[in-house]
Amino acid sequence: MKLIDLTTYRCPYPLVQVKLLLKQLPQGETLKVLLSDPGSCKDVPAWAEKNGFHVSLLQQDKSTMAINITK
Repeated sequence: MKLIDLTTYRCPYPLVQVKLLLKQLPQGETLKVLLSDPGSCKDVPAWAEKNGFHVSLLQQDKSTMAINITK
């Protein structure tokens, strides 16, 4: 599992980084993503699901979200 902390970044940077990392990730591997930007918290999981990745929510509160994206 690979972890990327994108909590200090605003949209669209987190989505771009997730796209790039998922391209490099081997099939069946999981990317753990930490987000804090409200736009990214909505856009990243939606994009991943739309593109056929399995997304699972690990944690979400007012300020942060943690998700796993499996390729």
